[in-house]
Amino acid sequence: MGAREADQNPAAVGAPSNVAAQVVLSYLPVSDAEPSPAETHPAAAALSPAQVFSDHVQDVARLLRRMGVAPGDLEDQCQEVFLVVLRRLPEFRGDAALRTWLYAICWRTVQGYRRARARRARHSDLGGEPAVEATQERAVHARACLDRLQCALDALDEARRAIFVLYEVEGLPMREVVEVVGCPLQTGYSRLKVAREAVRAAMIGPTPGPGQETT
Repeated sequence: MGAREADQNPAAVGAPSNVAAQVVLSYLPVSDAEPSPAETHPAAAALSPAQVFSDHVQDVARLLRRMGVAPGDLEDQCQEVFLVVLRRLPEFRGDAALRTWLYAICWRTVQGYRRARARRARHSDLGGEPAVEATQERAVHARACLDRLQCALDALDEARRAIFVLYEVEGLPMREVVEVVGCPLQTGYSRLKVAREAVRAAMIGPTPGPGQETT
């Protein structure tokens, strides 16, 4: 359905501005404040927080957007992710790939974000996420496809959306996906199947049932 291809350009979903980068980087420890070797796991010793940010900020921004963070909130939520990374990087043990570890932080950040939005919605008459802004550079057809995909993702529940995005968009193997979201392998495949059908129905129509003809 082109979901993987549509998400390869980070500009399609936006990315944190230089201001957000400066805020996160301002929290990076100076040399005399770095954790001591006794406090830092060997797997984390070779990892620079600034390099982790530089290498992964675009991927994190794209993932947060596809998991349901509104464009107007993307910068703040990306900052939240990397502040957690900064705080917990010395604890990184290398038991999982760095990407899996980062995506698990994204998943927990999105869960907190969605709960906070739900609480605010109950106390406000204002509802709905801001629409993704169209750009003049995009073809009308591509824009429409991306909008339909985003609507399809918005219609999924939190768990199925996360599994669909991590597997279909980010390209993680299912064993890494279920490690990120914390569910059994078979449950992951089951949720993926349901999510695929829902996205397919939203993008190109429902699968014909027995005895029904395609048009």
